[in-house]
Amino acid sequence: MSPGSHPDLPSPAPAVVPETEPFWAATAQGRLVLPKCAACATVIWYPKGICPQCGSLDIGWAEASGEGRIYTFTVSRRGEGAYREAGPFVLAYVELDEGPRVMTNIVGCAPESVRIGLRVRAVFDDTGQGSALVRFTPAEP
Repeated sequence: MSPGSHPDLPSPAPAVVPETEPFWAATAQGRLVLPKCAACATVIWYPKGICPQCGSLDIGWAEASGEGRIYTFTVSRRGEGAYREAGPFVLAYVELDEGPRVMTNIVGCAPESVRIGLRVRAVFDDTGQGSALVRFTPAEP
């Protein structure tokens, strides 16, 4: 996993709450960690303190590979809020090798080169406030 800087997209700071703090702290270090249920081994997305599969509260954190495949995507030509001035950008669900699907941006390539099934890897765009946004870039040439 590598740090990234994609000036064509804003990097707004997320709201950090106690349940998500380990996730956001790891992103600032260029690492992807995910909650994992100790009872049933479900890898959880979005970080929360209860397993959506079995209801266990025995949740730990596991280092993720930061790799996966594009499950689905769309090209947005006009954003809102912080993304209002962004040019065309890709919004996608990436299915991580660990299982969960994460909504994210695909960066580092032309929107027209993105395809379902494309292997991707995590990059981290610093928010300037102690966290980084996890985005993905093609892992294939």
